[in-house]
Amino acid sequence: MRVFPKKVEHLDVIVKLLPLIAFAAPMALLFLLNPADPYLQVNAQASFQLMWKGRTFQLFFVWLVALEFILSWDTFKPKISRQDATKLAVFAVALLLPSIYVVSEYYLGLNGAIANWSQHAGVAFYDSMPLSVEYLVFAGLFCSIVLFYFGKKGLADLALPGVFAALVGAIYTIDNVFPYGEFTPFQILVPTTATLAAKTLNWLGCVTSMTMENGMPTLQATGPLGTAKFSIAWPCAGIESFLIFTAVVLVFLQQMHISWKAKAGYFAVGVVVTYFINVLRIVTIFNIGMQYGAESSQVEMFHFYYGPLYSIIWIVSYPLIIFATQGLWRKMRIEKSDTTLKKPQPAQLNPA
Repeated sequence: MRVFPKKVEHLDVIVKLLPLIAFAAPMALLFLLNPADPYLQVNAQASFQLMWKGRTFQLFFVWLVALEFILSWDTFKPKISRQDATKLAVFAVALLLPSIYVVSEYYLGLNGAIANWSQHAGVAFYDSMPLSVEYLVFAGLFCSIVLFYFGKKGLADLALPGVFAALVGAIYTIDNVFPYGEFTPFQILVPTTATLAAKTLNWLGCVTSMTMENGMPTLQATGPLGTAKFSIAWPCAGIESFLIFTAVVLVFLQQMHISWKAKAGYFAVGVVVTYFINVLRIVTIFNIGMQYGAESSQVEMFHFYYGPLYSIIWIVSYPLIIFATQGLWRKMRIEKSDTTLKKPQPAQLNPA
């Protein structure tokens, strides 16, 4: 836990955290007021219990903002003078925009307008478009607020949460427009992932078979508990987590003051782990399907929440793992250096 210098007043701390508060407030507003949302098919409070096409990712977005403040508190310097009344007024309005947007969604009919426009435009999952737009708007507002308040350097240091929210919104939008694995660039990796999942299920004692149906690999597995059959599109295979990991970790590593070889090593290890987590995700949903049935509530819960949670926990934890390993490496080098300095040197004989 960071201990602030005694000279820093509590008010100064709160003022510095205003960009974080601006986005935590509308999330709390939605959760507490819990308005009904016919387009999410669940109320607002329940939407925080959904990873896929839900708002749990927004909680991670707020967590990433908080993490950036904790890790780089001293580097963030507000660029707005307290004597500049005009800029202060503009900044105050900007801070209210996330909450205003949320109020507009639920109480002024904005969600309905977005859904209706999407339906007329031929979007397959038009009812999910309001949430996709919400992520994109939050990403844009966050970057704008940070740029206005902390300047270009602050935006560069706080880019990670903005990239995260923008990627989630973009991925949701792509799935809405091109459902069931129709987006070929993301679907390319799915057959390989499904094959590895089938081999893992075989290793666990299941009998598997795989065919291609409607452009998607369809895997059937039979084990001691029963049979499960699923068609695997790129969201089911965790491709979205792979994309989020790539963007988030690249932005994070760019800010690290380490060699390019170390950055490449960290990235490669993370990619491999992320990929095999996606394989584990498929294996797990088949085991649940064999035990409870492919249409069971347990499968649905895993598909929409716990499955994506596998990857996102890893993604948000990996920067902390990098920090921990770097700290351990520095400590080992310091201890090695101290040991070398303390090592007694051989006595030198004076020449006769």
